[in-house]
Amino acid sequence: MSELNQSTEKKSNGAFIVIILALLVGLAVMAYLWSKKNSELNDCMNENITLKSDMEGMNQMMIPFLGDDLSNNLLKDFKNMLSDYDKIREEGRPEDQEEMQLQQDKIQGLITELETAKQNGRVSGSLIAKLNRENETLRSIMKGYVVQIDELNTKNLQLTSDLDKSTTELTDTKSERDQFRSDAEQSAAQVKKGSKLQAFGFGSVGLKMKLNNTAEVTNNARSVVQIKSSFTISENPITPSGKKVVYMQVINPDGKTMQTKSSNTVQTDLGNIAYSDKKEIDYQNERIDLSIYYDLKGEEALKGNYKVKIYCDGNLIGTDSFTLK
Repeated sequence: MSELNQSTEKKSNGAFIVIILALLVGLAVMAYLWSKKNSELNDCMNENITLKSDMEGMNQMMIPFLGDDLSNNLLKDFKNMLSDYDKIREEGRPEDQEEMQLQQDKIQGLITELETAKQNGRVSGSLIAKLNRENETLRSIMKGYVVQIDELNTKNLQLTSDLDKSTTELTDTKSERDQFRSDAEQSAAQVKKGSKLQAFGFGSVGLKMKLNNTAEVTNNARSVVQIKSSFTISENPITPSGKKVVYMQVINPDGKTMQTKSSNTVQTDLGNIAYSDKKEIDYQNERIDLSIYYDLKGEEALKGNYKVKIYCDGNLIGTDSFTLK
């Protein structure tokens, strides 16, 4: 047992030694690599310092050659771009306004940077080169907006042209429609005029009652108990046939319509008028003879001239007159 333990301990010690050696080798390699990278970093820093120094030297050498022309031209370009952007924004799309404002803010920042450098005497070749690059980039962006606006204007011109054409066509269509409407209205008016009935062959008289309860014509105002108007309605093939109401209006010498009811009114093409009595007929587009009676119902007739007007379908279709003494 003792010899076995001793053998196991020796193997463990050997493994630890191997591990330690490996770690030492790894540390050595890392230390070498770190030293190498640190050396390279120092070289880069030294080279950067040298380049900066050389650049400063070059800038100092170029100052006499830069003059004010380059910086002034840049300032002029930037300010012109600001002004151009103001005009572009007036015609640009609403969704581009914010982006164009950012471009203007950037231009204003470059103007401020260049003016500050001039005031402090720090205008250098690198600054001019940088500002020139910015100038070209900003001008390229602005040209993109100009092209976009030109395309929009071209489309707007086309749309305007199409709209003018459509408006002209619409105006022509409206004129044709108005002409058709006018023709239709004239035709309708002619049809309406042609379909109007006419009353003729009038015989309007006053009637008195005889002892045998029959009526006879009289022109004695004191004896009149009824007024009768007989007439013929003409044939008319284009008038709608069917039931119609014929209204009689009797106007006494005082100019008043004789009525038994004040509610007896009818709407006509002359307005709402009072009527004395009415009669319903069945009109079949042929001549029809009829008589309409107005009963005075105790009302005393006046002496003088009476007018009789006959209405049908809202139209005055005939007039007559008679005299009572």
